[in-house]
Amino acid sequence: MALKIGGQVKRLNASELAYQEFVEKHLKLNEPVVITGLMHEWRSCKDWVWENGEPNLDFFSTHFGKSRVQVADCGQREFTDQKRIEMSVSEFISQWKGLSDESSCNINNVHDGTDRDLLYLKDWHFVKEYPEYVAYTTPLFFLDDWLNIYLDSYKMHGVPDENNDVQGINCSDYRFVYMGSKGTWTPLHADVFRSYSWSANVCGKKLWYLLSPSQSHLLLDRNMKYSVYDIFGDISEKQFPGFKKTIWLECTQSPNEVIFVPSGWYHQVKNLEDTISINHNWFNAYNLSWVWDLLVRDYIDTKQYIEDIRDISDDFEGLCQRNLAVNTGMNFLDFFIFIMRITLVNLTHMCSLAQKTRKLDRESLKRSKQTVFNLISIRRVAANMESAELFDRKNREKNSLENEWFLDFRKVSRHPWFLKLSMSLCRTNEMVDRFLKSSSDDCADCKSLDFSELGRGSGEPLDLDFLESALAIHALEYNFLEREIEADTLDHGSLERETGADTLRCSFKERESNDDTLVRSILERVSEADSLGSEPNCNGGNGQGHNYSIMGPGDLVRVIDCCLQWVGIVAKDCNMSLLSQVDC
Repeated sequence: MALKIGGQVKRLNASELAYQEFVEKHLKLNEPVVITGLMHEWRSCKDWVWENGEPNLDFFSTHFGKSRVQVADCGQREFTDQKRIEMSVSEFISQWKGLSDESSCNINNVHDGTDRDLLYLKDWHFVKEYPEYVAYTTPLFFLDDWLNIYLDSYKMHGVPDENNDVQGINCSDYRFVYMGSKGTWTPLHADVFRSYSWSANVCGKKLWYLLSPSQSHLLLDRNMKYSVYDIFGDISEKQFPGFKKTIWLECTQSPNEVIFVPSGWYHQVKNLEDTISINHNWFNAYNLSWVWDLLVRDYIDTKQYIEDIRDISDDFEGLCQRNLAVNTGMNFLDFFIFIMRITLVNLTHMCSLAQKTRKLDRESLKRSKQTVFNLISIRRVAANMESAELFDRKNREKNSLENEWFLDFRKVSRHPWFLKLSMSLCRTNEMVDRFLKSSSDDCADCKSLDFSELGRGSGEPLDLDFLESALAIHALEYNFLEREIEADTLDHGSLERETGADTLRCSFKERESNDDTLVRSILERVSEADSLGSEPNCNGGNGQGHNYSIMGPGDLVRVIDCCLQWVGIVAKDCNMSLLSQVDC
């Protein structure tokens, strides 16, 4: 069945692409693009490639040969993927060389019926395994990467483990190296977590076929369970009745080119030459909702699969969540803990900006645009999470007891791993804000921005202490902010109607002379103690005796509302429309 090709993926040179344009046309609109001019200074483009453009396989055998890696046998299907084999890099290189030496073997077409193994090294966690070897620098267009920054500090499951072993490396991030000979390929799929991905060709050429999310239902079988495995295989029209209607984008990716694959785009890829590529999966505020939507769909499938044992299970919901984590890579609680920590980091960044001037003014508001957008995005997702069974009263109380380490703000914020996360993500926020400013000034020179320009990093212990005080000192002061504020009330007029903003503004003005009390007042944790059947313990001082636990998504929504209302009020006083600028 011949594919219908509807067009080619757009190509742009990095020197002509402003960050704001990339955000508006590709992150927000979820559209793919090939970007050139990003890789010329990468170490990998020198060490890993011979002058004739072929991969320097001896370099890998010499320097990284003992690494254990997962290799796909492109000729053998196993369930919905290719069969995986574990071997050392040296063993993989030896087999690759042996295949290359047999010039009589035709490997132009992976579907030619030969028995010859085509082995494709995939998902090598190279950065985690060799952090001292800087093979590349993440392009600034893809720098706002919550997933990998988070996984540099935490595992997606369990408490931080300071003794990372090989097994930990194998599930610790989503930065990969791929290596494969001509003819190796990857079956049709959409990326893990429905994340964004970018793939950079260090050497060799790839042929991509991409299908937009609006057509993804056409890939599913009659039961809407399984998708097509190989778009060039023998596809049964009876089993996959919609496939013939699909219209694809095609892209030939050359050496030193980077392709951006948006969330939910199914794609199949073939190596036209011996190829080495660097690949990241990532998500941030622009595609966070895609992650939650996938979790919900997979949860429904998981729940239906074991529904017949509900009546005999002591913890049916817990079983569903455990199975979801195995099948998808995280469950509802993992995802909530993730967004809770990311929220605390963004609040820390807001505190840091305000602390430098002792108030949140016009300049710090400009610098906090990305942070505000991050909080709005998290709020929307958290609001959708509230109705999940895992977060009802019964399960919330159970989860709070079993996961105190994760859900207690004080324990989270004081752990050194959170400090590492906070510093990394706050510095990224500042870089993004500077890059946005350079875009508005028509400056697309990536070299003009450097972390070294930022001075003292945000998210350092001083900022965390500042945030903790903010959440402790005024724990009961603004109880009128306790009730839900819907997303559509976050305009300035409704803010005043819904929250008594005039009173709040007067209170702020009275406090402006008292150093950082303005920030402390608004970033206090909004109590939801009545829903737990207890009163908060509020002893003042430096937070001793306070309940810092954020028990569920509703609490997170309230804390973010508190911050956004404060930002909206200050922005109005500065004659700014910050919230509308970030699509509130």
